[in-house]
Amino acid sequence: MYKIEKRPSGFLLTFGGFIEKDEMNRWMEESRTQLTGTRAPFGVVIDMRTLAPLPADAQVTMVEGQKLYKDAGMERSAVILANPVTKAQFRRLAQQSGIYAWERYLDASSEPNWQAKAISWVKSGADPDLA
Repeated sequence: MYKIEKRPSGFLLTFGGFIEKDEMNRWMEESRTQLTGTRAPFGVVIDMRTLAPLPADAQVTMVEGQKLYKDAGMERSAVILANPVTKAQFRRLAQQSGIYAWERYLDASSEPNWQAKAISWVKSGADPDLA
């Protein structure tokens, strides 16, 4: 399951459950449509608290999607996770796509203020890793 929501400062992306390649491809195409005409720079908050680790073929599409958002003007992104395996996977994917330097990871299972920290990072660059 995925959902794309436009917000005043960018996008809220939600991913949950087990996502296979076909669904990831649909996300990519819908993202391409949503990004058309978007004014840069913008931020993205990605809620992956219930996402299972992605299969290898869906990972390839996710990397392409990350590049798509960066190329469209994404300035910063905050990824909310609750699974250490998914967290490790997405750090690796962000390094592959070239967005790692602009992305921060918040563990919702141990960080009670994850939502406020994510928004502060995306909107104003308040780095949650330095808090």
